[in-house]
Amino acid sequence: MKQVYLDNQSNTKLDKKVFDAMIPFFTDYYGNPQSIYSLGAASKDVLDLARIQVANFINADAKEIIFTSCATESNNLIIKGIAESLKNKGKHIIVSVIEHFSILNPLKRLQKEGFEITYLSVDSKGNVNADELKNSLRKDTILVSIQHSNTEVGTIQDIKKLVDIVKSVKVNDFIVFHTDAVSSCGCLPIDVKDLNVDALTFSSSVMYGPKGAAALYVKRGVRLVPQIEGGVQENSQRSGTENIPAIVGFGKACEIAKSEQSVNTQKIKELRDKLINELPKKIEYIYLNGALENRSPCNVNFSIEFVEGEALFLLLDAKGIMAASGSACANKNLKLSHVLTAMNVDVAIGQGSIVFTLSKYNTQEDIDYVLEEFPKIVSKLREMSPLYSYFLQTGKRKEAGPGTDFEHAHDHCHISED
Repeated sequence: MKQVYLDNQSNTKLDKKVFDAMIPFFTDYYGNPQSIYSLGAASKDVLDLARIQVANFINADAKEIIFTSCATESNNLIIKGIAESLKNKGKHIIVSVIEHFSILNPLKRLQKEGFEITYLSVDSKGNVNADELKNSLRKDTILVSIQHSNTEVGTIQDIKKLVDIVKSVKVNDFIVFHTDAVSSCGCLPIDVKDLNVDALTFSSSVMYGPKGAAALYVKRGVRLVPQIEGGVQENSQRSGTENIPAIVGFGKACEIAKSEQSVNTQKIKELRDKLINELPKKIEYIYLNGALENRSPCNVNFSIEFVEGEALFLLLDAKGIMAASGSACANKNLKLSHVLTAMNVDVAIGQGSIVFTLSKYNTQEDIDYVLEEFPKIVSKLREMSPLYSYFLQTGKRKEAGPGTDFEHAHDHCHISED
């Protein structure tokens, strides 16, 4: 049976060149980089090289890169680290309502500790309102965190414009602007100097590198309180023995991505557009979620009316097609995701949402296979749907019950990695 992997936002296939670069540091050069003997020095050398490779990928200085275990750790470090560092200057933080749970959940804890959180709303396409950001800034605002592109619906925020607003309003001189760029790095060119952000998160595992390595860019001069203590690693910002094989792989993945990005992005965008353009021709009552123009080249998100998401994924998997339903939280709790809720997607429609995320390893044949099999699956499910039967008989849609509001959409969600 043919297999088509379209859940690349969860994890990408490891590039063989990345794997080859990692192998010696499992078997031959296994010394601790903090040690002064030769095996330790070899590990220290490749640690330094990887830091340069990762920094070059986003146009940063190597000293501005902190290696972590995953994007969730990076996000926790920046949110909690800045909150603790600047709490004597203010306790107000601004984020968008559609951030990843590794941003939203730490903020829930900070709220219990006396911090005030402003959640910026988004429009029906997932765009943050720039005027709302401007009006939310206060003299005690210490941190703004807004995603570069959304994991679920692919909408790209105008981060440069949003940073300019924060810097130009000048309510104070210490606000830190962070962006979670996990969904963008590897798909889109990212330049921290051009964006003018103070901090940025990205991860190896979604750009053809290994799990177990991610990075937090922190602009020189920004101070944060470490969340893992006990050693001098990462300039004392993140203690713990460095995962050298994974970090080596991350560095190599960044080097490859930088050289291949323009070609890969064009190829992936063509595959994305084929899905976006062709699926509505084959399936009625299907709705694109997220922006059409300012959209990640890797992301396709549709809501399919009169079908239920879990059954949709089971039948897709039976045909060898692997996709996702927004965040992992939405999958496990069988609720409308907090992103679609914030975008005011109808509950009955949104529960039939599906996310295809593409990679450089996907082919035209993969897309053709999806275009052939997916409409058949939707048709089969609709044949069993009482809602669809009612619609065909009456021409009316039964009203859905109330949706899951944002305040409770993530109460039971615990996601370990972007």
